[in-house]
Amino acid sequence: MLVDVCEGIEKLVVRFAGGMQEVNSYLVKGENGYTVIDTGIYAEEAIATWEALFDTGVEVEKVVLTHTHQDHIGLARWFQEQKGVPVFISKLGYKEMLKHRDKARIKGNLADLLHMHGGPDLPSKIGNDSFIYEFEPDGFFDETDTMLLGNQLFEVVWTPGHAPDHYCFYQKDRKLMLIGDHILNRISPVIGLWTGEEFNPLNDYFASVERMQHYPTELALPGHGGNIHHLGERVQTLLQGHEHRLEEVESMVKAESLTANEVCGKIYGSLHFSLFISPFMATLTRLIYLESMDKVYRFHQNGKVYFRFNQ
Repeated sequence: MLVDVCEGIEKLVVRFAGGMQEVNSYLVKGENGYTVIDTGIYAEEAIATWEALFDTGVEVEKVVLTHTHQDHIGLARWFQEQKGVPVFISKLGYKEMLKHRDKARIKGNLADLLHMHGGPDLPSKIGNDSFIYEFEPDGFFDETDTMLLGNQLFEVVWTPGHAPDHYCFYQKDRKLMLIGDHILNRISPVIGLWTGEEFNPLNDYFASVERMQHYPTELALPGHGGNIHHLGERVQTLLQGHEHRLEEVESMVKAESLTANEVCGKIYGSLHFSLFISPFMATLTRLIYLESMDKVYRFHQNGKVYFRFNQ
């Protein structure tokens, strides 16, 4: 079940239905058992995967989370309560946990955000995952801390953008980074407003990506997909993709005033809500970023926000 990725670190691919359909959990070897980096989503098939691994005699010393998106934190409470494994999270991550415990507020914020930007109604049967956040972590870490994962020391690196509380773990001597969802090998991480609060996460993301030049990395271990062996090249490809999309979005509001939902539809077409929400979020955060650069401006009309090229 475990795949060796480098000395002292193994990978478990935790699969589940829906969403990204799988998460890479990394197990760092230690004298008292493994340190698990991210757990996978709360789902029967994910629990069965971990139970099968525990049945082989594997011991886990602690769980450490890169960020609090549900596919990374989903089984942290299960590890703590069912397996007696302590869970460590960032201080910012704990603040995000507290927000996600109030699902009614988040649903209200998301519904308002969608409506304001011309989107559809939030489905009434949207799931409630607040229970996965209803536990108290056993310890916290913060930016610039040094953490012992298994028997290895890692530098904690704050990389907001994909999530406000996203952290990577870096080893300078091995040029190795546990990179979570900050950079992925084949796809671009979605930059969204998942609590329904409007801010400029794409600006944060670009700054975090720029910081990668200070952490020379020969092997990056991402939260989804394959290992990244040429991080600098992958970063450049990713940034080129963002630049292309930003130019595309900007060109659309040159011709006419559009809501974020209308721009999204022109780029991605008509999608079911389960497939729509990520493209919509990516479109909205691009418009917010362009607005911060004074390339577009917004105005309100009939209760909705429209964007237009700033000539």
